[in-house]
Amino acid sequence: MKRLFLYTIFLFILPSLACQNPFSRQNSRSAEDYKNSGTAKAKQGDLDGAIADFNESIEINPSYAPAYNNRGLARKEKGDIDGAIADFSKAIEIDPRNAVAYYNRGLTRQDKGDFEGAITDYNKAIEIDPGEADFYYNRGVLRQDKNDLDGAIADYSRAVEINPRLAFVYNNRGNIWKDKGNLDSAINDYNKVIEIDPQATKAYFNRGIALLRQGKDAEAQRDFDQFLILDPSNKPALDKKIAEVKRERVVQR
Repeated sequence: MKRLFLYTIFLFILPSLACQNPFSRQNSRSAEDYKNSGTAKAKQGDLDGAIADFNESIEINPSYAPAYNNRGLARKEKGDIDGAIADFSKAIEIDPRNAVAYYNRGLTRQDKGDFEGAITDYNKAIEIDPGEADFYYNRGVLRQDKNDLDGAIADYSRAVEINPRLAFVYNNRGNIWKDKGNLDSAINDYNKVIEIDPQATKAYFNRGIALLRQGKDAEAQRDFDQFLILDPSNKPALDKKIAEVKRERVVQR
């Protein structure tokens, strides 16, 4: 199955959820200062500088979970997957209720190909914070990749219940409905994508194909025309797909 876009949120600025040492209040503030400085550098793309600041933060207060989490994000961006997982694991060890650390470790495990580990981490993140749409979305992506289509639909549905403005989630769910042959539900989802983002090129393509499969050629053509206005370079791919669907319709007669 074609791998879907994986939506990643790098939550560099986190609340101080770690278990702090009450006897080192001044040090704790300094650790937070370094963490904040590292966060700013990471946002500017200075990952080496960010990691250096997070190292200072951890040296001052080895029990400061946000510094480990944020260093893990920077390491992940640099491609140090094992180092990132180690940092997220340390953040979880310090603060077992840190849903974001579980989520970040899940994303990183997924990148590494440890899909069962990723699912376990997403499950834990959702258990701790069931109101975060991104947790459900990324678990849904993994489930879709593993061909657990009903599980993916359930996760995408929960994600848009929490945040109804996530156009890409409706698009993914629409693609599953289309693959399952539920074209009405697919079209409803593509309608929602276009309502949220009228420039969503792929939604016009996908809705047009679903309409064509229903025999609604005129409606489909309107979507194809809009698709080509937004992305004229993809006309050969569109023509190929239209021909494929029309052959399918002939066979089904």
